[in-house]
Amino acid sequence: MSTASVVGGGPAGLIAAEVLARAGVAVTVYDRMPSPARKFLLAGHGGLNLTHSEDRDPFLARYGSSADRLAPMLEVFGPEDLRDWCAGLGEPTFVGSSGRVFPRSFRATPLVRAWLSRLADLGVRIERRSLWMGWADEGLRLTAVDGQETSVAADVTVFALGGASWPRLGSDGGWVGPFSDRGVAVAPLRPANVGMRVGWTDVFADRFEGTPLKHVSLTVQGRPGPAVQGDAMVTRAGIEGGPVYAIGAAVRDALDADGRCIVDVDLRPALTVDQVADRLARRRPKDSASNWLRRTLGLDPVAIALLREAGAALPTDPGAMTARVKSVPVLVAATMPIEKAISTAGGIAWSEVDEALMLRRLPGTFVAGEMLDWEAPTGGYLLQASFSTGVVAAQGALARL
Repeated sequence: MSTASVVGGGPAGLIAAEVLARAGVAVTVYDRMPSPARKFLLAGHGGLNLTHSEDRDPFLARYGSSADRLAPMLEVFGPEDLRDWCAGLGEPTFVGSSGRVFPRSFRATPLVRAWLSRLADLGVRIERRSLWMGWADEGLRLTAVDGQETSVAADVTVFALGGASWPRLGSDGGWVGPFSDRGVAVAPLRPANVGMRVGWTDVFADRFEGTPLKHVSLTVQGRPGPAVQGDAMVTRAGIEGGPVYAIGAAVRDALDADGRCIVDVDLRPALTVDQVADRLARRRPKDSASNWLRRTLGLDPVAIALLREAGAALPTDPGAMTARVKSVPVLVAATMPIEKAISTAGGIAWSEVDEALMLRRLPGTFVAGEMLDWEAPTGGYLLQASFSTGVVAAQGALARL
């Protein structure tokens, strides 16, 4: 019987193990944590967003420069395949109002429990608390929790060790050094889907920490890309949330190029410039600036305070105020650190792997998930690509066998 080692017990690794085991391969999964799928479980605490229901072209666009490489993998195992797979585990899915796809139970725990039971039935062994340390002459070098070092050999190996976000759950990027030592090109791991640092005044931070900026639109000055709408959350140190995460790559590019980044916030993206100007022209003589903005545009206190945070005094002219409301400049000093990120950018360069995700420098060794150099916003795109690349890597390993 052919053998396979899967290093990493997250979604990419476990789905690779399942595909291999279904084909009759003896599979052992090695995971450094006491139990597998910990990041997957944490992601499900607020409702497990598995994938998204939007059409193919906008779906692929979420992957930016990696869209062309991921497109065929999403054909192999796409959103409908992932939904069917969940249903097969007794966890049917539904499409939420935003187009996001969730298990009907809205939790990860039942899904993971059923999945691990299926893997056990398929004969998959999971070696917990096994830390991969690199390669030995006989194969993989692993260290157990008691410090005992062993080496294991298999006919094929699939690595799915994640990026470097949420390191307490196992993915700390420790694999970068050993792979780089083997000559594998690895783009630096950087925070993605992460909050931005903003130097709020103490008055603003004290009052509005934890307050959402509702229905705003964000763009990065001097960087191409569409405006991203949604709700952003004010934090003590800055701002975070879905639209913030979606412009993360452009923010990093601006910080790299200039050491600073300005994000323009449109407080009323549903209104055109002319519509905003028309409403603001209805100011009553006795209106304060706050009442003017609240009465004509419905701006809440945090939005009005953000206008004041821009530095200059609030304009009194409707035209100048319109320009401010439609583009409030927010100076971003940095992103939050990688350990506070939801995911990471960077990883093994696409040039290092073939279409089956086998490393050209290490025949018989495949990689999947966030170890590869791609990124995507939240909304189901991260998990979908992790599953898709896991399936493709396993199919490549089977073809190799």
